[in-house]
Amino acid sequence: MQDKTKRALLLVNPKARRGSEAIGPVTGRLEAGGLSVTVESFDALPEIARDIVRLRETADLVIVCGGDGSVSSAALAAVESGLPLGIVPMGTANDLARTLSIPVDLARAADVIANGRTRRIDVGTVNGHAFFNVASIGLSAALARGLDPALKRRFGRFGYALAAARVMRQADRFVARITEKGQQIETSTYQIAVGNGRHYGGGNVIEASASIDDGHLDLYSLEMKNVWKLALMMRSFRSGTHGAWSEVRTARCIEFDVETDTEMPVNADGEIVTSTPAHFKVLPQAIEVFAP
Repeated sequence: MQDKTKRALLLVNPKARRGSEAIGPVTGRLEAGGLSVTVESFDALPEIARDIVRLRETADLVIVCGGDGSVSSAALAAVESGLPLGIVPMGTANDLARTLSIPVDLARAADVIANGRTRRIDVGTVNGHAFFNVASIGLSAALARGLDPALKRRFGRFGYALAAARVMRQADRFVARITEKGQQIETSTYQIAVGNGRHYGGGNVIEASASIDDGHLDLYSLEMKNVWKLALMMRSFRSGTHGAWSEVRTARCIEFDVETDTEMPVNADGEIVTSTPAHFKVLPQAIEVFAP
C-alpha cells in the first residue's frame, strides 16, 4: 500500500459502457489504500485533458474511469503533467487494460492503483493525437464513424459485430501511399492499421511479438481482393500472426506517413480524431501507468 496519503484525481466518464455503475467501491478501495480522492465527471473527451491541466497542481496521480478512448484522451496531458496514470476499465473493449493485465473488475482495478506499482509505456501519436492501442484508416474508421453509441452501450461487443457486418457489405479498397524511413510504396488496401500496444479490437493482437514498451510501431495493410476473406483470417488476427498471409503487408518502425487520394478519417482507440494525410510516431517510455 502507499506509504503516505497521496492525492488522486479520479475522472469518470458516465457515458462509458459501464459508466452508470456505482463509483463508490472504486473510491472506497482507493481510500483504503491510502489515497485521498477527488472525483470529477466529464461529458466529452476533450474535457479530460482540460481537467488534468486545470487540476494537476492538486493531484499526485490521475485515474481515468472509462474506455480506451477516454484513457487515450488523457495521455498527452498526463505526459505533460508528469503525473502517473491509473486505469479503471469501464469501456466495451478495454484493450489497454488487457495489454497491461489490469482486471476488468472495478474494485480489483482500483486495488492495482492503491498498491502503487507502476511501469513506463510507450504512447503512439497520429497528427498529434495520442493512442495506446491502434490507429487506423479504412474499415475500422468506418466502423467507429457508423457505430451508434446506443447500440454500443446496449450490446457491447455484439453491437460492434452488428456494425462491422454492415461496414463489410459496403467496403471498398482505397489507394494509399505509405512512407517508412524515406521509402514510399503505393498500394490498394481496405485498411491500414498502426499499432502501439499489443491488443486492439476486443482482444486482437497487433503483431505476435508486439509490446507496449518496445519503442516502435507495428503497421499492417489489408490488401486482399475480396474483403470477405477476412473471415478466414480471423484466427490469425487473434494471435497476431496475420502477417503470414500474402495479402497482409506488415512493417515495423518508429514513424510512418500515410497519404490517400481523398481525405479519409483516422480512428484512434475507437474515436475519430483526425484525417489523412496522417503522420504516426511513437513516444517511447513516455508515460508512467499503474499496472500489476
